[in-house]
Amino acid sequence: MDGNPGCVSALPGFGFPKQAPAVRTAAESVRIVPVSGSRDLRRFIRLPWSVYDDDPAWVPHLLLDRREQFSSRNPYFAHARCCFWLAYRGTRPVGRISAQIDELHEERYRDATGFFGFLEAENEQGTFHELLSAAEVWLRGQGMLRMRGPFNFSINQECGLLVDGYDTPPMIMMGHSRPYYAPRLTAEGYQGVKDLLAYRLSTHFTPPAFMKAALNKAADRTRVRPLHKSRFNEDLEIIKDIFEDAWSTNWGFIPFTQDEFRHLGDNLRLLVDDDAVQIAEVDGLPAAMIVALPNLNEVIRDLQGRLLPFGWLKLLWRLKVKYPKTARVVLMGVRKRFQQSPLGAALAFLLIDGVRGYGIRRGIQEVELSWILEDNMPMRNILTMLGGVPYKRYRIYEKAFTGAEGAPL
Repeated sequence: MDGNPGCVSALPGFGFPKQAPAVRTAAESVRIVPVSGSRDLRRFIRLPWSVYDDDPAWVPHLLLDRREQFSSRNPYFAHARCCFWLAYRGTRPVGRISAQIDELHEERYRDATGFFGFLEAENEQGTFHELLSAAEVWLRGQGMLRMRGPFNFSINQECGLLVDGYDTPPMIMMGHSRPYYAPRLTAEGYQGVKDLLAYRLSTHFTPPAFMKAALNKAADRTRVRPLHKSRFNEDLEIIKDIFEDAWSTNWGFIPFTQDEFRHLGDNLRLLVDDDAVQIAEVDGLPAAMIVALPNLNEVIRDLQGRLLPFGWLKLLWRLKVKYPKTARVVLMGVRKRFQQSPLGAALAFLLIDGVRGYGIRRGIQEVELSWILEDNMPMRNILTMLGGVPYKRYRIYEKAFTGAEGAPL
């Protein structure tokens, strides 16, 4: 605890401090209340249901998964501290937001940047203003000079605000939003600092001649293999090592902690087939990797977030008998020394082709590759040549604080 109401470094058993007084706002009809108990947390988690109740593209998160994300079992809380707020009109929750400070980001960048996330709200500027103000005040009080987001909770998790592509459902571990969110943020002084793209690619594309030529040229030095669950932990370390090398100079990069990657690995072990993960080698050494997940959002849309009493049975039956027709590539990386080279392009082709084979065998029709930085032109060019289409755009926003100690910027 840091002494601030509703602010925690971890949420053991949803063990929030006692309810703090509501923050009175200039708009009399809206009040901001720090989350400070299990009931508040349930309301915080369930808030999106009221925002998206008539949105056919929205997919309710599994409540069990969301509760796990906010529990002390989430290794993110080992290096971050957070605050959470709900906005009320009368007794009705109409908005929510989090603010968080990530010690790993601060150690790496030393830029006094705090973050916000889990932003959902009714279509009222006053509600957005008060929620964002609550997060800004807390972060400013912690010595931060700017606020960036949304991140749920970090750049290695769900991040970015959807600003294009509202008419299609989000893939697993990707966000959705209403079209009014972006203008509400900009009206509060937030500016876009980075765009993230989601590409969709048919598994039935015909490999172009240049791809075949690149693969043939690299054939003597390269091979690609699936994940071996018999040596799962060893392969997980290989994937982590490649990821950290490949992404180390990317905008906003923060490495996973060992516990975070182990947590991710536990989910992979449960969800993926061996050949949904591919590791490419050059001269016998691991050089690139790709990880795809079946799009669970496809099979949970009608569960309304609940696995009980019969949701588990539906989910297991659908995964066993009616496998999703879509999948998402959640991790992909080529070691830096091969990037910007013909061999690096060949490695990317090998990985995509390996996942394509998995998809065809599983009856998957389409794969989303997300997210991809808008300025990552080498990867974007490869996907375009393979027939990939950018169909969703997510935006990271930022606002510098003025009038704070140590400011203006």
